[in-house]
Amino acid sequence: MTAQTSTTTVSAYAAPSAKAPLERTTIPRRPVGASDVLIDIKYAGICHSDIHQARDGWGEGIFPMVPGHEIAGVVTEVGSAVTKFAVGDRVGVGCMVDSCRECDNCKAGLEQYCVKGNVPTYNGLGKDGEPTYGGYSSHVVVDEAFTVRIPDGLSLDVAAPLLCAGITTYSPLHRWNVGPGKKVAVVGLGGLGHMGVKIAHAMGAEVTVLSQSLRKKDDGLKMGADHYYATSDEATFEQLAGSFDVILSTVSAPLPLDKYLGLLRSEGAFVNVGAPEEPVSLNLFSVIGGGKTLAGSMIGGIQETQEMLDFCAEHGLGSEIELIDADQINEAYERVLASDVRYRFVIDAATI
Repeated sequence: MTAQTSTTTVSAYAAPSAKAPLERTTIPRRPVGASDVLIDIKYAGICHSDIHQARDGWGEGIFPMVPGHEIAGVVTEVGSAVTKFAVGDRVGVGCMVDSCRECDNCKAGLEQYCVKGNVPTYNGLGKDGEPTYGGYSSHVVVDEAFTVRIPDGLSLDVAAPLLCAGITTYSPLHRWNVGPGKKVAVVGLGGLGHMGVKIAHAMGAEVTVLSQSLRKKDDGLKMGADHYYATSDEATFEQLAGSFDVILSTVSAPLPLDKYLGLLRSEGAFVNVGAPEEPVSLNLFSVIGGGKTLAGSMIGGIQETQEMLDFCAEHGLGSEIELIDADQINEAYERVLASDVRYRFVIDAATI
């Protein structure tokens, strides 16, 4: 199909300034280049990081800002050099839309750690110097190299959050060789945590949820958790001391790391994927004793993201979602902050 040759204006929801409510607007989308695909967005997940960035929680943002990096849709146009996709294909776009493609990390499939910095799907600048706008919109133009295929076994609405929540939890679980015989704890049963539970269970691990309360215990057990404990109960830290090979922290609030590190077996790993706005403190003896690892992980590369989607399709893993219309985005943000969502809001892009 012949690619468009001019900039297109599409509908979107944007934050006009930091902390301002999101509102309906229009934004430009670049012409479809030779290696690009034009995607008719069907669904876009709401990630907690959308709220952090729209409210300048992680530093000064670029406004107006169109959040959204959990994008699922259908290809409606392809560039002349595109080989991976055809019109009608079901595709997804995650947290980045480009990278330098030349550094050692990019060549190793670790585009998320591009030495020169990857180009985020929104709140960033493309190589053309123009701001990037995310998935709270009707269409997006993306290079095929940063587009992934959504398998037929996944419906687009439950697949959308996998483009962030899925890969953010899959990548560290895969990296630390989670599988049969491993004991894994997931801290927090929210948008990230519930996918961490599902994926760790599907990998064959014994899974424990560590949550502030037992309010979501029934949900956690249905998702595949073997055990569920409340971290508000000090007895939890005594009972589970030295229990886990891997602890995956998905919460965006600062934790008492020394207490949590005490839950690891020798040479175990505590991996952070939640990103608090505040700094955290640590007594280094908590990692020195037992040879423990305190680590972080950020999404995954494009190839690993495709592997994650294939894994989720094979095991029937989709996100637990609450589908909303676009005019409910601001309400959804407040509900996310109040932990009042089970477990991911997804915007029906047809309402944008």
